[in-house]
Amino acid sequence: MRAPVQKTRPRRTGKQTAPAGSAEQIPGTPGTSTPPQPETPVGKGRPTHVRNRLIVAVAVVAAAVAGAGAPSVVAASGQLNDSQELVTLAEQTQGALTLAHSLADERDEVTPYIAAGRPKSKAPSEQRSARVDRQVEELRADPDTPASLREDLDAVAALRRAALTGKSTALEAHEAYSEAITELHALAERLGEEMPPRAGAGAYALAELDTAVQQAAATRGLLLAALNVPSTTETVFDPITGLPTEETTTSDADAEQRDALSAAAQQARVRSDAALADFRDGAPKEARSSFDATVAGPEVNSAEKYLAGLTDEPTLSDDDLRTSTKKLGAALSARVDAMRGAESALYEKRVKSLEQLRDDDVTALEIRIAVLGALILLTIGVATALARTLTRPLSVLRRGSARLAGAEDPTAEDPVAFTGRNDEFAQVVRSVNALHTHAATLAGRVATLESDRKHLVGQRQKMADAREGLRAELAESAAQLEVVRKSIGSTFVNLALRTLGLVERQLAVIESLEEREQDPDRLATLFKLDHFATVMRRHSENLLVLAGTEHVQHSASPVPLVDVVRAAVSEIERYERVRIAALPPHAHVAGFAADDLSHLLAELLENATSFSPPDLPVEVSGWLLENGEVMLSVQDEGIGMDTERLQRLNARLTDFDPEAPFDQEGEDGLGLGLYVVARLAHRHGARVRLREQKQGGVAAVVVLPSPLLAAAPPAALAPTVPVSDGTGSFSLPGADAEANSNVLHGRAEKAERVQPHTGTEAGPAPAPEPGTDPLVASAEEAVCRAE
Repeated sequence: MRAPVQKTRPRRTGKQTAPAGSAEQIPGTPGTSTPPQPETPVGKGRPTHVRNRLIVAVAVVAAAVAGAGAPSVVAASGQLNDSQELVTLAEQTQGALTLAHSLADERDEVTPYIAAGRPKSKAPSEQRSARVDRQVEELRADPDTPASLREDLDAVAALRRAALTGKSTALEAHEAYSEAITELHALAERLGEEMPPRAGAGAYALAELDTAVQQAAATRGLLLAALNVPSTTETVFDPITGLPTEETTTSDADAEQRDALSAAAQQARVRSDAALADFRDGAPKEARSSFDATVAGPEVNSAEKYLAGLTDEPTLSDDDLRTSTKKLGAALSARVDAMRGAESALYEKRVKSLEQLRDDDVTALEIRIAVLGALILLTIGVATALARTLTRPLSVLRRGSARLAGAEDPTAEDPVAFTGRNDEFAQVVRSVNALHTHAATLAGRVATLESDRKHLVGQRQKMADAREGLRAELAESAAQLEVVRKSIGSTFVNLALRTLGLVERQLAVIESLEEREQDPDRLATLFKLDHFATVMRRHSENLLVLAGTEHVQHSASPVPLVDVVRAAVSEIERYERVRIAALPPHAHVAGFAADDLSHLLAELLENATSFSPPDLPVEVSGWLLENGEVMLSVQDEGIGMDTERLQRLNARLTDFDPEAPFDQEGEDGLGLGLYVVARLAHRHGARVRLREQKQGGVAAVVVLPSPLLAAAPPAALAPTVPVSDGTGSFSLPGADAEANSNVLHGRAEKAERVQPHTGTEAGPAPAPEPGTDPLVASAEEAVCRAE
């Protein structure tokens, strides 16, 4: 009998919990019953079917095919719309050109009528005007006619009335008609511009031909109008030959009108020839041949001769005025009609070609739609067939696996039968059957695994308990280490304080000996002992600084900066090498920071004298900055240090962490002196930086902020002028004496002492004289042995 596998998950405590509805006993063991196995959750929400997903996939594929073919169909539809618009525009252009020809004929009839003085016998034909009005109404009825053209067409009737009954000249009437004709000609130009390349070459040639036709008609009307200007003919006798001759006379106004008309006719002829040349350059060979064949014959040749003779000059000669207007009008009209016929034939061919282009676009659109529909149907069919090849074996697999999973005794059920195919579904069926075969075997192993699991859980609990014990021991060890560290620190501080106490007592004894001593040599020895004790006191204070304990005696009143510097000089071993240069006059340091600042300067002076040649001086100088701060500089001419080391030390001094332990070793170690300097500077907010000097050595710069400075008391306002010793440095009064002072001024009341300086090394200690203090004698002897 197959035993269900218990589903458990480990908690963080190492224990496992069983899901709701499961038993605590191991299934399949004697004395236990197998509870119903809960269904394993496989997802959330409503159940879905693969069949529905496949249907969606088929629909998506069909939509993708349709989307892929849609741009082609849209493009073909766009081309069809463009072709239909071109056909409509071409048909509209044909009607407009027909109207333009009728308007040109009416213009060419009205213009000579006005030039002749509007005689009733030559009044324009009403039939021609009626035909023009009918054509205007037909064109206005077209909904595609532009609004600007509609306005010009509405003005045709008023234009005719103004020309026939108004006071306008023949040239003005001609220009008014020409404006309306130009608007109609704009349709031909628009058609030429919108012709696509696939419609063939010579798209704009017909517009040029229409221009040539319109200008040829204008030439005809202007020439007839110029010849109809009134004139008189008189017969006179030649005074030389005595033969009669005819002479034409005209008034000045009529002559001016005739000249303007003839000049306009010449310009129209030039424009007609230029447009005709452009037509021949842009039109295809077939169109040129058709035009040449149509515009030919004796009448056309006669018209060319008339034009050549009448338009060669801007004005007409007397011979030109004798030209028959009837013959001229017939010849020019025949030429214009021939050109209009050629133009109409070419436009008819263009309309047919555009209609054929539209029909081709319709066919292309139908083919594309048919191909796209066939592809969609083919895609749906193939996708549906493929989907059925997935859903059928999936259905068999689903029913078989559900039968095996729902059986109480899976070993009694037959395996899932799936024949005829050897694909992934067959592999899944074989895997399901293999799982069914091993189900019984796994049930026997469950009990063993559960026993091992409990054993591992117990071992894990033991390891957790051991870990907690180690954590407790670690915490206890850390606490003990902290206690030991505090105890050592306290012992460290206690020893340092005891040493300081002994040093202070020693200094007091030495001071008492100095006060009673009169011998200069012995007094010099006592000064050296005093100085050594002062150095020892500074070292003891270093121990307190390292321990993080502050042990200073604050002065209640401000201390002069020069006294602070002197006290610092007195606390180093090689004080005689220090030269105090210029310092800010009347600069005073606050009493609470005087001792620490003196200690800080002493450490910098100690480093400067230790890392520089013994025969070179160390200079201390100071300046008052513009922002009220004071900058002190300790300069030596020693070995210096490399740039990288200098940058690391400056970084440590700038970003000093007072909580960090003292590290003597390592590349970034500050050393004892600079570590003490960093702690003292951090305590009072001073800034310390090391700089490399061009002449060699290092300059330590200390910037004292304004809070560390104090105003001088009234008793200290008398200035002390530093006196130069001729070497560029300054020697301040009392500097040598302060080198042996172990306290700052104001810390204790004692008399100022001046140390005698002989410039020679001390010799062996002399024998003690009677009555000499034995302590002084032993001290002098010890100093002599040390030297």
